[in-house]
Amino acid sequence: MTRGGRDKSEDESERKCIASGETGPKTGLVRFVVGPEGQIVPDILERLPGRGIWVSADRERLALAVKKGLFARAARTQVRAGAELPDTVEALLARRVIELLSLARKSGDAVTGYEKVKEWLVKGTARVLIQAEDGSERGKSKLRPPDGKNTLISWLTAGELGLAFGRERAIHAALAAGGLGPRIVEEAARLSGFRAQMGEPNGEQVGGAPAGKDM
Repeated sequence: MTRGGRDKSEDESERKCIASGETGPKTGLVRFVVGPEGQIVPDILERLPGRGIWVSADRERLALAVKKGLFARAARTQVRAGAELPDTVEALLARRVIELLSLARKSGDAVTGYEKVKEWLVKGTARVLIQAEDGSERGKSKLRPPDGKNTLISWLTAGELGLAFGRERAIHAALAAGGLGPRIVEEAARLSGFRAQMGEPNGEQVGGAPAGKDM
């Protein structure tokens, strides 16, 4: 699987990162375009007009691209790319994941709350376990992600997760297979590149006790 959670054979195209020089599925990169005033604009949805400039979904590589003036080299013109660009991209990616989770909730493909998540895990309904990075480690350890790769998202905050479910905070959530699940995993994987200090990268399964009563 690629970083975005898809099999490589399913990726439609590849792009080259201007910071690393590596080519890979575009699901693991972020697209940028040059704005009308020469500013570098993140194009998270890949819909903005103009020639795309691609950087791996990785905070350090994006910071390097800004520091080394690689955007200007790729665009072959003077551009403005500030040091705040990695933070801007992180915020945009987080908002994207929250929006997709909210849509999945409305369609019945995502639930929150310890007991509901536990039930989905026990019944095999859950394809992905989501746990807030700032939640209680004791509570989180009592839920085990489904078997396989890309089954755990653990780098959203409780506030962000709560926002997706229409509440102030949420610690546990689960995604069913199908629907928006693959897209959420993909976008969350891109976000993980900007939050390397949080959770387990790439949604790999982590150890934990079997589901039990939360304390």
